[in-house]
Amino acid sequence: GYPERVRGLIVLAASPRLSTQGLAFNYVARHSITNDAHFLGGNYYGQKQQPDGGLGIARMLGHITYLSETSMARKFGRRLQDRAALGYSFDIEFEVESYLNYQAQAFSERFDANSYLYITKAMDYYDAAARYGDGDLVAAAARAQGEWLVASFTSDWLYTPGNCRELVAALTANGKPVTYVDVESSYGHDAFLLEVETVDRMVRGFLDSLAPLGRHHG
Repeated sequence: GYPERVRGLIVLAASPRLSTQGLAFNYVARHSITNDAHFLGGNYYGQKQQPDGGLGIARMLGHITYLSETSMARKFGRRLQDRAALGYSFDIEFEVESYLNYQAQAFSERFDANSYLYITKAMDYYDAAARYGDGDLVAAAARAQGEWLVASFTSDWLYTPGNCRELVAALTANGKPVTYVDVESSYGHDAFLLEVETVDRMVRGFLDSLAPLGRHHG
């Protein structure tokens, strides 16, 4: 890499590595794809049937991790979908089920299953401490340059505030210029997309404050 070319870095709802829980979610998602009868070891291109079922399940699981209990309760509660009473069947009965089913179908129409496998694997493998610091995040952060803005969101349970603060602590230990903001939000991981005004104000303020390239601290 070329850290000397970087003037400022903005890290939103992300961390130096994926948590164990994140690894687990990604594995289940990949498992649903590779065990789809139409996956064919990844050689499904040109086939009439695609591994849409497995990819859809992966999308539903992933989408749940992007939300929070509060946001799901507010958006769906336990409301029924197009019915006045429980049907006591395995059909879609609750609004949240209908929503996840829609997400699965829409995603399968526009995304490739193999791509999903490789993207999640790349997320699993990335570990800044292991790659740049022989397992020590503080050592890895020593090579960082530029000015940093790190932001977490209080209800994010995919990349928690605690995960984000690990990066902040490593940068601070090296005397790197870093600003940390923990944004109060009930949207879960999706907050970095939905808290538009807050993120806009935060990012604009950071960009406006950047020193000219070549004059940053460190």
